[in-house]
Amino acid sequence: MSRAILQHRRFISLEGGEGAGKTSAIAAIREQLQRSGGEIVLTREPGGTPLAEQLRALLLGKHEEILVPEAELLMMFAARAQHVRNVIQPALQRGAWVISDRFTDSSYAYQGAGRGLDLSLLETLEQNVVGLRPGLTLLLDLDVREGRARTAGRDLWPDRIESERDDFFERVREGFRRRAAAEPERFRVIDAAQTPQAVAADVGGAVRAWMEAAEA
Repeated sequence: MSRAILQHRRFISLEGGEGAGKTSAIAAIREQLQRSGGEIVLTREPGGTPLAEQLRALLLGKHEEILVPEAELLMMFAARAQHVRNVIQPALQRGAWVISDRFTDSSYAYQGAGRGLDLSLLETLEQNVVGLRPGLTLLLDLDVREGRARTAGRDLWPDRIESERDDFFERVREGFRRRAAAEPERFRVIDAAQTPQAVAADVGGAVRAWMEAAEA
């Protein structure tokens, strides 16, 4: 039997393609949350726990044996299960804010849209393995070619996923955009082609407006 998925208002995720500028955006989210006081837990996916970080290394590393899409998906959800049970849920239960650099929406975009896996499989895993969604998801939307140009000078040794072709990342971008269009109450789409300062201002404003609406 599938479990209901809980959407938690103190849980914020940040999504986007390669080179979208998530590091600066996370700093803007954190700065906005600090004004409300309380503990802030900053984490990431894949990863977030020692075991999940080991799975991250396997997922992003390059291997002689090709990692098939189904194995990639299951490893992602194995890491996410550890992350949710051992980091995210305990933090939310003690009243902390949680900011996650990527969460389940990335699986829908990368393994679903990008790899072409059946979305019903992802839905089943999300319901039965994760059971949790952010109250707010910020999507940094950026043209694939611009994102690739930004990472070209930064990533001298791109990881396994960063090494994919542009058509893969075009599908990922469209996957994210479809998720955002389907859940406008949860998603806020940010134009990541702007300057870092403008992106940070938009991110901070989106978080502030969402918090004010939640308290109204």
